Amino acid sequence: MQKDLAGKTALVTGGGRGIGRAMAERLAAAGALVAVNYAGNHQAAADTVAAIEAAGGQAFTVQARIGEPGENEKLIAALDKEFTARTGSKEIDILINNIGGGDYATILDSTEALYDQTFNNNVRGPFLLTRALYHHLRDHGRVVNISSTGSRLTDPGIIVYSMAKAAVEAFTRVLAQDLGHRGITVNAVSPGFTAGETNLHVTEDPELAKGVIDFTALKRFGQPKEIADIVYALASPLGRWITAQTIDASGGFKL
Repeated sequence: MQKDLAGKTALVTGGGRGIGRAMAERLAAAGALVAVNYAGNHQAAADTVAAIEAAGGQAFTVQARIGEPGENEKLIAALDKEFTARTGSKEIDILINNIGGGDYATILDSTEALYDQTFNNNVRGPFLLTRALYHHLRDHGRVVNISSTGSRLTDPGIIVYSMAKAAVEAFTRVLAQDLGHRGITVNAVSPGFTAGETNLHVTEDPELAKGVIDFTALKRFGQPKEIADIVYALASPLGRWITAQTIDASGGFKL
């Protein structure tokens, strides 16, 4: 595999499982030194690092609950120490804002707690982390935010989640304008239904799975590695002239 990210450093938030793990492995396979962030599941993050190292790559774990008081400072201190020890610099070339998720509900069923948690996970956390890392980002670097096809859907049952992911995409466009003079590209990737742990309730239910497949142009679920390939393309030299875009990575879900 081409090592066109050799000498680059990367941070993948929520990098221990699912799409996050696939992205961490893909960036490492291209030569990047990858910081695999996790909130609570150390074993999953450690397994990701072990898989990367077994394949000849470089990675390390870093624990932090992104967006919670004091956590970003802790994360940055750990990154500064590890990146400096390994590369001689604190700078980050590639930032992947992958944390997100949230429960679904209609407007009438949504609680303030659900609203706050969903926006904290998907908007506040990535925003505050990116702000904290603003001067750590190397010129001509890359920021990739993970959105969702939920941002463009009109299902009343995911109203808060849809709002949060739409905010991620607005953040992407504005940040691209902010960082453009430094040659830093900022894009979002918007997966649809992807096979893996977070969607087991769908993939293992024949009726739900059929509904997703019927509404997907390519007639199957996506795979985490397929999302990771798109993120890699944006993070690599191939993506140097793409910025402020949201790339639909859903296989054509609900076109």
